[in-house]
Amino acid sequence: MPCGAETMKPIQAGLLGIGTVGSGTFNVLQRNQEEIQRRAGRGIHITMVADLDTARAKAIVGDSAQVVSDARAVIANPAIDIVIELIGGYGIARTLVMESIAAGKHVVTANKALLAVHGTEIFAAARARGVMVAFEAAVAGGIPIIKALREGLTANRIEWIAGIINGTTNFILSEMRSKGLDFDVALKEAQRLGYAESDPTFDIEGIDAAHKATIMSAIAFGIPVQFDKAYIEGITKLQAADIRYAEQLGYRIKLLGITKRRAGGGSPADAADGIELRVHPTLVPAQRLIANVEGAMNAVVVHGDAVGSTLHYGKGAGAEPTASAVIADLVDITRLHTADPDHRVPHLAFQPGALQDTRILPIDEVVTAFYLRLQVADQAGVLARITGILAECDISIDALLQRPGDAGASHEARAEGQAPTDVIILTHDTVEGRMNKAIAQMQALPTVLAPIVRIRKEELS
Repeated sequence: MPCGAETMKPIQAGLLGIGTVGSGTFNVLQRNQEEIQRRAGRGIHITMVADLDTARAKAIVGDSAQVVSDARAVIANPAIDIVIELIGGYGIARTLVMESIAAGKHVVTANKALLAVHGTEIFAAARARGVMVAFEAAVAGGIPIIKALREGLTANRIEWIAGIINGTTNFILSEMRSKGLDFDVALKEAQRLGYAESDPTFDIEGIDAAHKATIMSAIAFGIPVQFDKAYIEGITKLQAADIRYAEQLGYRIKLLGITKRRAGGGSPADAADGIELRVHPTLVPAQRLIANVEGAMNAVVVHGDAVGSTLHYGKGAGAEPTASAVIADLVDITRLHTADPDHRVPHLAFQPGALQDTRILPIDEVVTAFYLRLQVADQAGVLARITGILAECDISIDALLQRPGDAGASHEARAEGQAPTDVIILTHDTVEGRMNKAIAQMQALPTVLAPIVRIRKEELS
């Protein structure tokens, strides 16, 4: 133990919310107390817990901490050095975090929604008051991706990040691929096993992943958090047929949070400068490590100019994996508790005065490749017209498949040219706005019999 550590007064923390992550945090901190103290240089104790269900809270903490129903009693206690906010959401959590900062308390939070929407305001308040807001647990659970971006990769100019950062959707997509299930069936299975909530909207519509991608983007590129400018598309419209076709073409479909830096001089020539910030289903080559992340696991690929690509993999949720990140933040704050605020690691990695207001690109200015599936009439000249439209829009084709679109069609229907055919096209990179124009023209063809399926594709090379 460091010299003098025996006499240093333990850090006292107050816990707001002792649900799944809160109870995990309390239990891991108790279990590993000696090891944590050796690393932090002094003890860290949760001495107050606020939860509306005081009986359940008392059953978890026993006599180890005072239990109250009012979170403000924790904030008002002058003995509390750190407030751990594990309530979640944008409402009362924001109020309590701001009140904690105003009271001179450091804050540890796992609340990605709060930081993605109100992070700029919260970090500014914390800097003005000279306190820290730590949030490792807000992104990818037990994976220390915030520390990697903010500290471990600080020598790099980050070029792009692509992450599987929502375990619920990754589980559903894994089930759809491995068992050939439709989305609705896979969702019910995820709910039965406890991977999906009874109301899974935040997960399956991509909102949770977008909160996390917004935070990573701010740290990677030195920009304010701007959740309102993220493009968000969930997995609810994905069909088993597209997962099957993607597999045949050597790809897997994952819901990715993607953020990229775009600077002039690239290809296509009309690509705009700025930051891409988007969440959507994405075709990824099957040989990429991230394409093989299955079940409820998380993985984030970060590409820096010096280090190349690094993969960060692990459990993105759960009581103890998330507690691991919460306690790591507690240790960081304990180590830096007495440090000059100007010498601490900045919240968003870059010095506050050095943040740039780089433009977040709207989705129609994003550059990516595409998977297209068109259900067309089986007639001569149809394919030529489709490929002609793509050529007119300066979109080059990477691969093309034709498959019977309805195996049950009658011989008469086929003879009359009414039986549908699936045409699957992979394109090279293009500006999304250009692809939108091409899709509108193709959709207007009388031989295109159903809405065109469009899924973005990333090589991640």
